[in-house]
Amino acid sequence: MDFDDALARLLGLLDPGDPPSAPGRRRVLLGIAGAPGAGKTTLAERLVSAVQEDGRFRAAHVPMDGFHLADAALDRLGRRDRKGAIDTFDGWGYRALLQRLRDRRDEPVYAPGFERVLEQPIAGSIAVGPEVDLVVSEGNYLLVDAQPWRAAADLFDEVWFSTAPVELLRERLVARHIAFGKSPSEAAAWVDAVDLPNAALIEPTRERADAVITTA
Repeated sequence: MDFDDALARLLGLLDPGDPPSAPGRRRVLLGIAGAPGAGKTTLAERLVSAVQEDGRFRAAHVPMDGFHLADAALDRLGRRDRKGAIDTFDGWGYRALLQRLRDRRDEPVYAPGFERVLEQPIAGSIAVGPEVDLVVSEGNYLLVDAQPWRAAADLFDEVWFSTAPVELLRERLVARHIAFGKSPSEAAAWVDAVDLPNAALIEPTRERADAVITTA
């Protein structure tokens, strides 16, 4: 599936035949899973922008990255040296947010964001108002067949898988880590020790996706 196909599919989910303002109409939740560097955030932002430009619906981007455990918590757990691994996220907290986004359409829902420069979650930094028809949320582990991720995935209308060749993943990830302060050697070492093993865990979960989209 390319981007145009993805947008058409998403607009179909948003337009079941009744107007966006119809009483009791469900908000659409779309998940995008995939390995680090697979283009999930770029895809999510492009979809949100395209839906807004369509003019019929309001959309918001709520990344799973806001549920990174803070460095202080990772230090207590002894996990800071592999930040980004599956057990360095508050998965149940993420699942609870998705439930609120699903159920509480009559009031604002505030979600945490993630500050890349600080590499820390920022509480309450994303507001999703009652007018929002679509929430797009991306994260590495949305299709992992274990709790709490299985429970979280059940709250999405669909979960797609974003994929890219391993060589491109590595190139993007090294460049990202350098951009946010690591030396080239530190960046390469982190990608090889943390990011690519995480990618190897994530890749087989594509079999559970409702659709696969290639970002390169």
